[in-house]
Amino acid sequence: MVADVSFDPGSVTCGAVAVREAPLAPSDLEPFRRELTGYCYRMLGSGFEAEDAVQETMVRAWRNAESFEGRSSVRSWLYRIATNVCIDMHRQVQRRARPMEMGPASPPDESFLGPLLPEATWVTPVPDARVAPEGVDPAEVTQYRESIRLAFVTALQHLPARQRAALILCEVLSWQVAEVAELLNTSVPAVNSALQRARSTLRSLPAEPRPDALDGADAELLERYVDAFQRYDIERLVSMLHEDAVQSMPPFAMWIRGAANIGRFMVQPGPSGCRGSRLVPTWANGSPAFGQYRPDPAGGYAPWALQVLEISGGKITGMSFFLAFLDPERLFPAFGLPLHLDA
Repeated sequence: MVADVSFDPGSVTCGAVAVREAPLAPSDLEPFRRELTGYCYRMLGSGFEAEDAVQETMVRAWRNAESFEGRSSVRSWLYRIATNVCIDMHRQVQRRARPMEMGPASPPDESFLGPLLPEATWVTPVPDARVAPEGVDPAEVTQYRESIRLAFVTALQHLPARQRAALILCEVLSWQVAEVAELLNTSVPAVNSALQRARSTLRSLPAEPRPDALDGADAELLERYVDAFQRYDIERLVSMLHEDAVQSMPPFAMWIRGAANIGRFMVQPGPSGCRGSRLVPTWANGSPAFGQYRPDPAGGYAPWALQVLEISGGKITGMSFFLAFLDPERLFPAFGLPLHLDA
C-alpha cells in the first residue's frame, strides 16, 4: 500500500447544479474557474499549463454556448471540455516528474548539478489561492492538501490520461462512476476497470511520508526556519530538518537526501550565494511556501527560488526549491510575489 499517493475521497465535492433554461453567459462559467484549475493541474502537473487549459476550456465553452442544451449541468459540461483539452495537451508533452523520479540522490557537491532542463520536464507548483476550496471545514482542508501535494500530483503523471481523469473525478472530486462514464463517453465497467488499473499503478510506486495537518507548533517551526535561513544559520536550520529530509532544485535534476548533506550543500560556493536572502511567505500545493530573494548587485533583492516545504512530526521533511529562472516573469507573480524587493 502506498500511503504517499493515497487520500480519503470526497475532498472537493462536485455536486450537480440545476439545469438552466436561459442562454449561457460568461458570468455563468466564471464561478467554475478555481475548481477547474485544480482539476487541470492534477491532470497536467503544471500550474502554468493548468491556467492555459482552463482558459482554453472557457473559450471553447463560450464559443459553443448556444449548443449547450441543458441535458447535463454546466459543471459537467465544462469538465467534459476541460478533460478533452487536457488530453489534447498531454499528447504534446513528455511525462512531468520531480528530480527524485529521475535518478538517485547526489552527493552534496554542486559539481553534480548537471545541465538546466526545460520547464516541461518538471511537475511545477500551483498557488493555493487559485485552486484551494473556499469556505470549507478543517477536515476538507486536510483532504485538499493530500490531493494537491507535489508527490501525489507526480504520481498521477504515471497514469494514462483517461485513467488519470477517472481517478481524479471519482476519488478526488467524488463524482459517481456513472457520471464519469458519461463524461468520458464510455461505460461504467470501463471506468471501474480504469480505476482498478490506476490504483494498482499508484500502489506500485515508492512510498513517501505524508505531511501532517499543520498546527501552532508548525507555525512556530516556520518562523524559526525563516529566521535561520535569513541569517544563514545553517547549523540551526539543519536542526529543523528530519534526518532523511529531501531537497530538490528544478530545473536541475540533482537532489539531496539527509539533513547533514543538505547542510553541507548549502555552504558550497554556489549555494552559499543564498546568504543574505529574504523570504516572503505564500502557499503552494497545500503547503507552506516562500519566495526567496537573493541580494541584487543593482540594489535590493531579486527573485531566486520558490521554496515549497513539507512538514511531518515537527520536522521539515521536504524542501522543493523551484528556481526562478524556470519562468522568471510568471513564477513569482503567479504566487502574488513581487519581481523585486527594495533594500
